[in-house]
Amino acid sequence: MEISSFDIPGPVLVTPRRFGDARGWFCETWNRTRLRASGLDWPEFVQDNHSFSAPRHTLRGLHFQRPPHAQDKLVRCSRGAVLDVAVDARKGSATYGQWVSVELSAATGTQLYVPKGFLHGFLTLTDDCEVQYKCTDIYAPDCDGAVRWNSLGIDWGTEAPVLSEKDAQAMPFAQFETPFHAEG
Repeated sequence: MEISSFDIPGPVLVTPRRFGDARGWFCETWNRTRLRASGLDWPEFVQDNHSFSAPRHTLRGLHFQRPPHAQDKLVRCSRGAVLDVAVDARKGSATYGQWVSVELSAATGTQLYVPKGFLHGFLTLTDDCEVQYKCTDIYAPDCDGAVRWNSLGIDWGTEAPVLSEKDAQAMPFAQFETPFHAEG
């Protein structure tokens, strides 16, 4: 596995090694032992999610789950390509309000680890995208929330994404009272 970090502490990019032949390829998308050997001791994942977005430029996010059901996520695009974004929402963090964005695609298999305390969202770059992600806590509707996608200056590559009603009505980041705090 190839592992890369960002200037913002927390998110990690993981690219599994693929083994291919004339039939196609095989890879391990999750291997706790290999990740621990690389210095990544992430919490246990307890739920897997899978989303499908038909039209290009569907935007899902920026989402979060507040404590006590905050979630770490390991996100990958298993069909098509997406722009995946994680925003630091940890009060007291030196990088509060800053974000990382990466392209995840089925072609590369690259995955983004999004820790608790980060808002998460993605924009589909192709039609018929599928995104799968592992979570460290169950979905809890009473802890669910969203921040407006265009309130942080993120260059999504479109001014008119396809949004859910929830995402279209989400609060701007300036009005967001974060439930997350930086460690230390």
